[in-house]
Amino acid sequence: MSKSEIEKELKGKGDFIQIDYLNRFIAQKPPLHEKKFAFMKLIEIYQSKSMFNDVAKIYSNLSTLALSSQERGEYLIKETKAHIQSGRFDEADAVMRRAMEEVPIIKKTEIYEDIKKFYKQQAEQYERESRRNHAVKMYEKLLSMKISEQEKSEIKGKLLALYDQLGKFREHSVLSGRR
Repeated sequence: MSKSEIEKELKGKGDFIQIDYLNRFIAQKPPLHEKKFAFMKLIEIYQSKSMFNDVAKIYSNLSTLALSSQERGEYLIKETKAHIQSGRFDEADAVMRRAMEEVPIIKKTEIYEDIKKFYKQQAEQYERESRRNHAVKMYEKLLSMKISEQEKSEIKGKLLALYDQLGKFREHSVLSGRR
């Protein structure tokens, strides 16, 4: 079945019907390029529905299908970001370590900086959406990472403001150094 035939089959159907169709198609063990195409279609749907755990699972599957270590590394980084979006930081850390094993030493700091930047962007997005608890979790995770003193003070300032807004006075006093 070609990509255009898959597109034609999906056209006009609801998201969950498309998900079911694509999963059944993948289960039939199609050729590699068609399987990857179906996975990418599933990712689009899952991301539009904010189903990030499912996005992470698909990127994990894609990383096992990857033909090169560079491609595998890219899928692992995307899987890491999906885990971050779903709030599963332990899984994100584990996958990030696997991604770093796939790339040359030169790229490891680049990956770390990219993931750190993604945490910041996600936290800022949560702040804009007034999802303060989620932003707090992202900023707290950032504080546990290797960051500069300037970044630490910036994040602490944001966290203190969020703690105030959420009424988390104990956390505020611990972070500010007052007990």
